[in-house]
Amino acid sequence: MKHNGLRRNWKTGLGGLLMTLFLIMGFQPKADAHCEIPCGIYGDEMRIDMLYEHIKTMEKSMNQITELSAEGDKNYNQLVRWVMNKEDHAKKFQDIVTQYFQHQRIKIKEPSNEEEYNRYLKQLEYSHKLLVYAMKAKQTTDLKYIEKLRETLGKFEKAYFGPDAHRHDEEGKHMQD
Repeated sequence: MKHNGLRRNWKTGLGGLLMTLFLIMGFQPKADAHCEIPCGIYGDEMRIDMLYEHIKTMEKSMNQITELSAEGDKNYNQLVRWVMNKEDHAKKFQDIVTQYFQHQRIKIKEPSNEEEYNRYLKQLEYSHKLLVYAMKAKQTTDLKYIEKLRETLGKFEKAYFGPDAHRHDEEGKHMQD
């Protein structure tokens, strides 16, 4: 009987250890764009500013990649660093759009309220386009995707805040009313 008791305690102890490890490993906090609890702490304008800054950084990276690629004696170390920088900022851009805006800030609207529902659809349309254009910016150095990002972010900004709120110029700088 003692032997069975030891085996049972051993199995229980191992199960507890595995469960503890699972809980520790499975619930590691991840510090990304923002929390997904209803904390009430939001910085929508700041996130828009960050998106414009990421666009500007992707643009600079593309220009540097093009310039370094054209040189006769290529500096591959710098070239790789600019490619990685462009990738990193495109990913951060996508994270803000999905994790912050799509997951938390764009609220689902019912079709019964046509005006709110149409605004909701525009927000989804523009945020999806932003994600696709950021993906395209990762894949190329074609500056047309930078222009598409800026243009679409301006449209998203109007759909999100309304036509008279928080506006940026084509460079992402705050416009004075």
